[in-house]
Amino acid sequence: MGLTTQSTGAQVRKDFSIPGPGDRTEKVIALAGNPNTGKSTVFNSLTGMNQHTGNWPGKTVTNALGRYQYDNEKYLLMDLPGTYSLLSSSVEEEVARDFICFGQPDVSVVVTDATSLERNLNLVLQILEITDRVVVCVNLMDEAQRKRIRVDLEQLEQELGVPVVGTNARKGEGLDALKTAIAQMAAGAKSQPRQVGYPQEIETVVASLSPRLTGLIPNSRWLALRLASGEESIIVSLEKYLQGDNPRDFLHTVSQEGDEISMDLIVTSIVGEAENIYKKTVHLENEKHNAVDRKIDSVLTSKVFGFPIMIAMLGLIFWLTIQGANYPSQLLAKLLFGIEDWLSGLALWESLPPWIYGILVTGMYRTLAWVVSVMLPPMAIFFPLFTLLEDLGYLPRVAFNLDHRFNKACAHGKQALTMCMGFGCNAAGVIACRIIDSPRERLIATITNNFVPCNGRFPIIIVMATAFLAIRAGSLGKGIAVLAVLAVVIIGIIITLWVSKLLSRTILRGLPSSFILEMPPYRKPQVGKILVRSLFDRTLFVLGRAVAVAAPAGALVWLMANITIADVSLLAHGARLLAPLGWLMGLDGVILVGFLLGLPANEIVLPIIIMSYLASGSIQEMESLASLQQLLVANGWTWLTAVNVMLLSLLHFPCATTLWTIRKETQSWKWTVISFLVPTIVGIIACVSVAAVVRLLGMLF
Repeated sequence: MGLTTQSTGAQVRKDFSIPGPGDRTEKVIALAGNPNTGKSTVFNSLTGMNQHTGNWPGKTVTNALGRYQYDNEKYLLMDLPGTYSLLSSSVEEEVARDFICFGQPDVSVVVTDATSLERNLNLVLQILEITDRVVVCVNLMDEAQRKRIRVDLEQLEQELGVPVVGTNARKGEGLDALKTAIAQMAAGAKSQPRQVGYPQEIETVVASLSPRLTGLIPNSRWLALRLASGEESIIVSLEKYLQGDNPRDFLHTVSQEGDEISMDLIVTSIVGEAENIYKKTVHLENEKHNAVDRKIDSVLTSKVFGFPIMIAMLGLIFWLTIQGANYPSQLLAKLLFGIEDWLSGLALWESLPPWIYGILVTGMYRTLAWVVSVMLPPMAIFFPLFTLLEDLGYLPRVAFNLDHRFNKACAHGKQALTMCMGFGCNAAGVIACRIIDSPRERLIATITNNFVPCNGRFPIIIVMATAFLAIRAGSLGKGIAVLAVLAVVIIGIIITLWVSKLLSRTILRGLPSSFILEMPPYRKPQVGKILVRSLFDRTLFVLGRAVAVAAPAGALVWLMANITIADVSLLAHGARLLAPLGWLMGLDGVILVGFLLGLPANEIVLPIIIMSYLASGSIQEMESLASLQQLLVANGWTWLTAVNVMLLSLLHFPCATTLWTIRKETQSWKWTVISFLVPTIVGIIACVSVAAVVRLLGMLF
């Protein structure tokens, strides 16, 4: 009884529309490497803008495909998830292992960090056990030179038995040599990759099992090691990509023919081999090359200064966003509403019914103008600042500071990073939850991501803080507004931890999983690439989704404001219906209708409230904060109303874009509904509690 290959790699290639070896015109290159080695920079430098991203089939792990040409040949580059090993203890490791093993790439490029080569060599040796079609890219050679670390590339190539190329991908140095090495390997250049030498007891077991496994994958020795060590996930992958009679029974039979091998012994052997190679090829001219980074970390991650610095940094970003977005928003609004005036002047509308003009122009277009003018400037400022912190290497320090708190809440430390992404856009934060391996902890992060305000909700919070708390403070007003917004954010973080713990003790029971958080070196940011990446990958991506849902919302709001029953608009009827609940929450029915109709895009909540108070039938823009405050006070608003509006802005259901993203990421309506209900219930309880306490104090005093 045996197994036969199923045109090996066909399923992997079919999943990503990659042709098989016999009928493709492109060479397929797998790009692997540890996190923080500059792998993505190598990928971006090789492919430019000719790339495409998605999900691995059945996995919530991002893949990226890119193309480039070199010497009249076409190459398709598959960027594999960053991983420390291929021993399949995470989804990322399983994905990387399966593509290299079953996807039949023409070449596997392993990107390493010249400043951390000893650790990176563990992955290199594991990949060399699977395939001999390997090129090793030693990246960040400039960092190594700055730290006076000398890597002997020629000696390293001799030790590994495969081509080794040094690069500085951030500046494009060494990429031509890398392309040449890839082309030669893809054309059939010979190599003699180094194999890890294991203790005799392991070699004996491997020798006995390998003959039974010949032909299943290119290296039966590696497969024998995996089966003998009891790795169940490799059997699952073999069942998927190979065919035969009872593959699981056959593989279990083979694995039981030899003695079981200790995984610890395998890992020890690989680490020892990597250490030996490192000692022969890397020379440290300065033994204290990481001293400066460690001194900075001793401050940024300390128990005394870590949190204050983190909060101050967050406050600075908010201040810059608030200060910087105001004027561009006004200019953009003036431009877009000027276009509306031009549209209104077109003779086209004269021959059409007024309601068509109302839906298309004062409904859909005006809503889009509001969303773009309010959302684009803050995102265009916030995302580059956020990406700057990411490029500097500060965000992993934020995760380190918050890891203990999330761990106590039975959540994952990486949730701190996804939460940071949520500040820009909750939909982007939900997508970032892919970095969490545990499905349980990924769901907790997804459900609670909405407890940090996004760019769509920041304007409401900022307007409330400015109009009711800061407008009377004169020159100190903007500082008070920043402190108020920062207080709201801190409340959101506290509630995130509290709800995460509640979920982990109820519908998502479980213990927190540990994870390795590597502190990348501090690096000089590349401003140009930061601007491009933040603009295209984040700002325009999120804005596009918001625009897609805002246009239909504008039409709906216009219809509700202009369709009347007993001379009262549907909008007013809705406000009356919700008035009792609004009173309990320290609000009114108009505010609740505004939040409900703002489901497609949070940016239109305040315009809907203004429109309802003015009874204008279309979204309006106030001339100044003072006039807005006068309108709100005239309709019964107090400081309690403003505070609870800020609370409800923080604590209510995600926007339609985020809900749509949650549905796609979880593949479940159940978790989408729960993600809608949890923050909404928390928000109602919070507002009712604050209103009740204030009223009680008012009665007593």
